[in-house]
Amino acid sequence: MAGRRAVTEAIRAGDVIDLFMVPNAKATEGLRAVLEAAAAVGIPVQTLERSELDRRATAHQGVLARVCEPAVPKELSERDLDTFPFTQDAVVVILDGITDPQNLGAAARSAEAAGAAMLVTRTRRAAEVTPVAVRASAGALLHLPHARVANIPRAIERLQENGFFVTGLDGDAEATVFDEPCPPGRVAVVIGSEGEGMARLTREKCDVLISLPMRGRVASLNASASLAATLYAYVLAPRA
Repeated sequence: MAGRRAVTEAIRAGDVIDLFMVPNAKATEGLRAVLEAAAAVGIPVQTLERSELDRRATAHQGVLARVCEPAVPKELSERDLDTFPFTQDAVVVILDGITDPQNLGAAARSAEAAGAAMLVTRTRRAAEVTPVAVRASAGALLHLPHARVANIPRAIERLQENGFFVTGLDGDAEATVFDEPCPPGRVAVVIGSEGEGMARLTREKCDVLISLPMRGRVASLNASASLAATLYAYVLAPRA
């Protein structure tokens, strides 16, 4: 595993076996976080020349870790949606068709930062949790419970039966995040792929569809940016 944020979170999660760093690395805030996390759990720091780190990993930021398997939480299943200990105001993020691991990681980072209780994705035609995704998530995928399901519409039904109000983000929706207030209680936010958006059946299962107002010349935001805006402008805004 490479990258300062991802390695820091892997250390905190108890997954790091060996930690490597280039000699005389610049003492940035990110590097200090790595060193403090390692010191807290007694992991020694070993030095490797930059050329050797380059050979072992790309975009390592001068830090590399050997982790135990699995380096991410155990995947949950669709059945776990029925028994997971959701709080009364839990937030779930559902990704319907995100296939790029960078986008998966960025979306997970936004979800975890907003306090989401779970991430739900497809088992097919969807990005898996890879080192690239973990690095893009800044380590969020090491902490965020993640359910992979075969059928997103059916997973939405399970969440609705469990008291969730399901909101789909749709660029064609007439109501915006400012027009449709988020209800109190459990909320799930669904976002589709950047190209096709949500699948038709997924869209039909949502309780409401909302859009983000676009006032500039750019027609849309990417999936992770759209998710972050929705979580903070809609879900975390004062509720009705």
